Formats: sequence, C-alpha cells, structure tokens
Amino acid sequence: MVAGSPALLLLLSLGLCFTGAQGQGNTMAVSFLNRSMKHPQEGQRLGLECHTYKTSWGVSWIRLDKDGNLHFIVYISWFSLTTFPGNKGASSQFEVSKQGSSYRLIVKNFRARDQGIYFCIANINQVLHFSSGQRAFFPVTTTTAAPTTLRAVTLTATTQSSQVTMKDISQHSPDPGTSSENALNSICEVFLWVRVAGTCLLLLTAMIITITHCQS
Repeated sequence: MVAGSPALLLLLSLGLCFTGAQGQGNTMAVSFLNRSMKHPQEGQRLGLECHTYKTSWGVSWIRLDKDGNLHFIVYISWFSLTTFPGNKGASSQFEVSKQGSSYRLIVKNFRARDQGIYFCIANINQVLHFSSGQRAFFPVTTTTAAPTTLRAVTLTATTQSSQVTMKDISQHSPDPGTSSENALNSICEVFLWVRVAGTCLLLLTAMIITITHCQS
C-alpha cells in the first residue's frame, strides 16, 4: 500500500505539532500482543497493541517501511469506528479493535511487505502524541558453515597439491648417496686412464731408444 495523502498530512502535522508534543511524557506505547515475541514469522497472524495513558478520541496506526516511507494503515475512533485508506470501513489485510484505552491492530497474514516499524498517533487535548515504534522484521539468518567448508576444501586441495609436488621432486631429485658414489667412480676412471696413458708413453720411449741403439 503506497503512502498517500493521509501520510502526507501526518508528516505536516508532525512538523507543526512536534514542539507541542515534546515534554508531554510517554503517553502512548506500542508493543506486540505476544510479549515474548522477538521477531514475527512469515505467514503468521501478528497482533500489535497501542496503549494510551490519557483519554483520546481515537488513534491512527502508521507503518514506516525500511526505505523510510510512511504508510497510513487505519484510524480507530473512540467509538470503535474504523477508517482505512480510500475511506473504507474494512480491510482484507488488517483487523482492528478497541478495548478500553487499548487499540489493537491485527495483521492477518504477515508478509515481507508488512515489515517495518509500527507506531500510533493521537490528538489529545489539541496536542499530537505519538508512540515509540515497535519493530516488526523477520529474524536475520546468518550462514557461517559455507565459508568454513570452503576453507576446509581449499586447505585440503592445497595439502594434496603440496604432497604431489614433493612426491614429484623426490622422484626426480637424485639420491645424495648415489651422487657421491658416481663422483668417486668418475675420479677412479680418470686416474686409471692416466696410468694407462703413462705406461703407453714409457713403452713408446723404450722402443724408440732400442731402435736408435740398434741402428748405431
């Protein structure tokens, strides 16, 4: 229900009478009919009560939505006569009643569109009085399991990746003992070839000397 002329008149009245309303004390209070309720549930029948501590000829129920828009709901007179938007006497969405100095509002089927802050106003002795607001919002649900699970999966994947990397490195990296043994074998082969080359050189020198001596 979009805020119409009643809401605009309400804003003008609040602006004009705000000074007069200050200092009058808490003459009105709004609360859930179920005092133990914290948050309404979707689809439930929600009851609110506006209690006036001074005699009033009637009150108006107002809802302030989350976007800051005012919505006029209903006016209830001292004689329990009701006026809904469009000058209608009844509503398919709300029920109202009066019991002594208490004015009750029933939301028949509470939906997301009905969320907001509910309060009532009354003109008492030519001074506009308005109650403190009663917040009516669905409970906030928080989901913390998903990030934890995602973190666990990430850590598992990282661990597995690290294990695979270390395994690959261990497979391709030479064993320290094997490297030392190969180095020693190479050195031995070098010395062996040096000895063979020296022996061949000595034999060649001896042959040259023998041939030269025989020719002489």
